Amino acid sequence: LDIETTGLEPSKGHRIVEIGCVELENNYPTGKIFQQYINPNRKMPEEAFKIHGLTDEFLYDKPIFLSIADKFLDFIKGSELVIHNAKFDLGFLNYELDTSSKKNLLEFKVLDTLLLARKIFPGAANNLDALCKRYHIDVTRRKKHGALLDAELLADVFLEMNGGRQKDIGLETAKSKLLEKTFVSKEFSYSKKIIFADKKETQDHDRLLKFLKKNYW
Repeated sequence: LDIETTGLEPSKGHRIVEIGCVELENNYPTGKIFQQYINPNRKMPEEAFKIHGLTDEFLYDKPIFLSIADKFLDFIKGSELVIHNAKFDLGFLNYELDTSSKKNLLEFKVLDTLLLARKIFPGAANNLDALCKRYHIDVTRRKKHGALLDAELLADVFLEMNGGRQKDIGLETAKSKLLEKTFVSKEFSYSKKIIFADKKETQDHDRLLKFLKKNYW
């Protein structure tokens, strides 16, 4: 799931202008999508326009959030939500839903791929562009930000985080075990990177131990 907005804070009058969702089943896209442009009932700031390219004229005849809220909720009903930087998206979505007197998303299970990426690649750039580059995902279509396009790219990134398209790698990999713990509702105070010896290092270690007269290992 991804959204585009008029700004950074709903409490300051900024609104959602696009929602994009891609349905995944066993981490693969099913082909089902939800995409909706939304009239924010306010002027588009220049800073936001530079990011997604959506103009006041384009959004003028689009529906307001209230009129598409039920359709959106029906699409995601019973799902686990995968969002990059979930705090931002959920802040806007819950504000809009609360304002529309609709049930918000607080009871949904949410996986934040930004938190996951920070665990897998500590200290590295982990925005969506950086992750696409790291996983060799084509971003040539991404001239501007778009909610549906970014959701499609995130689906590809999420697949790679689960081991990619190799059939012999499933949810029991080390990354997948980490993935199960990286939900937006949980806090992590630090990141510990564990490095294991490779086959050659293990063999060298075994040969070295043979030379020790008192080998306690």
